[in-house]
Amino acid sequence: MFRLLTFRACFLLWSCLSGPLGLFAQQNDIPLNRDIYYDLDRNHACLTDETHTGLRPYIQSRANTEGVLGFRPDSGRYYYQLTELLFKRHLFEIKQGDFRATIDPVFQFDLGFDYSALYTDSTYGRAYHNGRGIRIAADFGPKVSVQTTFYENQADLPVYLYLYANQQGAVPGQGRVKTLKQQKMDFAWAMGNVSYTPWRWLNLQFGNDRMFVGDGYRSLFLSDNTSPYPYFKASVLSPDKRWQYSTINTKMEVFTRLPTGGSAESLFYWKRASFHHLSFNAGPVQLGLFESTMWRTIDSSGVLPMDAWQLNPVIGLNTLAGGDPDQDGMLVGLHAKVKLTDKIFAYGQFASDGAEASRNGWQAGLQWFDLFRKDMHVLVEYNAVTPFLYSNNDPNMNFAHAGQPLAHPMGAAFNELVVIMDLRIKKKFWAQCKINQAMRRTDPTDADAFGGDIFKPGIEQVVSEAPIDRRTTYLDLSFSRLMNQMTNMRVTAGWQYRDVTPGPVTENASYFYVGFRTGLFNRYYDL
Repeated sequence: MFRLLTFRACFLLWSCLSGPLGLFAQQNDIPLNRDIYYDLDRNHACLTDETHTGLRPYIQSRANTEGVLGFRPDSGRYYYQLTELLFKRHLFEIKQGDFRATIDPVFQFDLGFDYSALYTDSTYGRAYHNGRGIRIAADFGPKVSVQTTFYENQADLPVYLYLYANQQGAVPGQGRVKTLKQQKMDFAWAMGNVSYTPWRWLNLQFGNDRMFVGDGYRSLFLSDNTSPYPYFKASVLSPDKRWQYSTINTKMEVFTRLPTGGSAESLFYWKRASFHHLSFNAGPVQLGLFESTMWRTIDSSGVLPMDAWQLNPVIGLNTLAGGDPDQDGMLVGLHAKVKLTDKIFAYGQFASDGAEASRNGWQAGLQWFDLFRKDMHVLVEYNAVTPFLYSNNDPNMNFAHAGQPLAHPMGAAFNELVVIMDLRIKKKFWAQCKINQAMRRTDPTDADAFGGDIFKPGIEQVVSEAPIDRRTTYLDLSFSRLMNQMTNMRVTAGWQYRDVTPGPVTENASYFYVGFRTGLFNRYYDL
């Protein structure tokens, strides 16, 4: 019933807002998945390309989708209508005039074994992921698009991931968990939006999704590592494509129960947030300015009246206005991308909480396409964040949503090196090697607070003599075969290795797996 009402509402919106303004491309977001954005990054690395790449996901009408996974022509021979339906087209597709709609199943069926669990509890070694869902996308003419995706999951996760999800209350980048017997978990989540472009230079969106700021693998500003959140976004693109400005208003959730409530299960604490992003294209150099504000919405007296200032759409004004850091949380910074050739670009970020100069983070990275041979790609990236960045004296006001950091999944007080090597063979086969090496500052006891755990108060609490520096090594080797590009459906096999030193054996992993899955979002298990 909810989907039917949503469909009718979108159709009514299209009927009211459509007008004779000329035709241009579809307005849906391109699914935020690294396999798809691999092709987009290659296109946008070209020195003559004018696409603004610092805020993702991209709107289809503003991206260069030539040759991109899910958009490129498929000249393969499938012989039968059934095999063509399964491996070439959308499962259901409707075209009538300017109206187009597609319906596809989305899923993740994984089976594996975590050999490190043999050193803890042998019954925990077996792992699986059973995820099913549906994706619906539609274009109501050239200016209004709508999409929705829903996932329902049951999973028996590797030990380290189970312990993390159980502690944080959510599986990274997915949904709030309900723990079943042993280490089995149940979780569901949904995302979608309505996207309206009345003129080429303006796009308006209302939906439930996540976003990413930057041009690399990690982001120190805003990452898709969290569960989706409700948002309204307005994005303006200048006629010469030199400037792009986006303002986003959202609602974030905290897994802290409110003290009162009329229901049997009290509601969660929540807070409003606003993100502003300004991008400037200067030929081979692209510069971005980011500002974020977490607004205190609830105090001991209850829900506070909304301040109209929270809807301020102008970047920089919230920072200049200052405010009480104990009441609101700020994050500001710059990012840059420099195209060195048509195949190579460098990028970086600098983030600060705006209150203390000692709380900051920086990133430097390089991407190289067609290294040594066509479709061979390498990404090298370094990230460093000082203690207490993203923290707040009130943990409810930290830079997080639904138990997950909004920026880097490791929180703060770390440095990390990431190397990713991709090799694509004949558009169908894909080999990947990902290596993470990180040094993290951790708390010896729950009473300590040395700045790495952003879910603790942003004030140093010293009970033990010193923090514990732990080295985390993560290796992910995988090989996959693309089955249908429309949903990035593929068969995959791989090995994930994780070692934390010093640390309990439950933090380690040696996980072999095979899977049959669609890929329309990113999975971040390299925590």
